[in-house]
Amino acid sequence: MPVLQTARFNLPLLVVSQAQKEVTHNEALVRIDALLHAMVESVLSIPPTLNESDIGNCWLIESGAIGDWAGKSGQLAIWTGNDWRFIDPIDGMRLRLRDEKSDAVFDGQNWVFAPIINTPSGGNVIDVEARQALTSILQHLRSTGCVTR
Repeated sequence: MPVLQTARFNLPLLVVSQAQKEVTHNEALVRIDALLHAMVESVLSIPPTLNESDIGNCWLIESGAIGDWAGKSGQLAIWTGNDWRFIDPIDGMRLRLRDEKSDAVFDGQNWVFAPIINTPSGGNVIDVEARQALTSILQHLRSTGCVTR
């Protein structure tokens, strides 16, 4: 029996007269749970030490990954409690990095991370109003993950 999958994220689809449909359905729910408003704990190359409270958490796998993540660079790793699920990103996919409080977007080949823009300081001529406006804009962009510190 062929395995049917969705086009974008290869979520498993149920098949007519399939046995144990709950396995396929539950696998799809695990992936949807990770991908809907995707949030990763961090970008790592080594799988973290995990406990019961980590079930459902995700990490973005850095290049040069080792162990269970070897050969999975750029993918999302989802901890299910006893095993990893790996998701290949698609062009335009966006995720939030919890530890950095910033966003990343997949451009079809690489993850593009929010740039670091420092708050204005110093200079020979200081325009206080302009500096306050820039600082307010940067604070807002940081709060939305568009730029980092």
